[in-house]
Amino acid sequence: MQIYKILRAEEWAALTAAGETSGAPVDVADGYIHFSTASQAAETAAKHFAGEDGLVLLAYDTDTLGSAIKWEVSRGGAKFPHLYAPLRQADMLWHAPLPLEDGVHIFPESMI
Repeated sequence: MQIYKILRAEEWAALTAAGETSGAPVDVADGYIHFSTASQAAETAAKHFAGEDGLVLLAYDTDTLGSAIKWEVSRGGAKFPHLYAPLRQADMLWHAPLPLEDGVHIFPESMI
């Protein structure tokens, strides 16, 4: 199953420079990397990245991440995937820009 991480431009730059990251400040504070499923990603973008441009969407496979992924109850009682390991660029399936148009983030059609 594919899961998704949204990074700001500076977070993306840090990942590509080092090959791995502990994530955004919220990830570091919580002790895990926050991911979303395809059905959760747009709400995550609207809630946590409202009005932010220059974002990058990363896709990962839960099978590749293995036992480091834990499904935990979060927003609205839904289970979200959380990674209890560094986010590694080598594990990434693909990445794409997440443009902002008229205040809404536009996700790749392959996710919809």
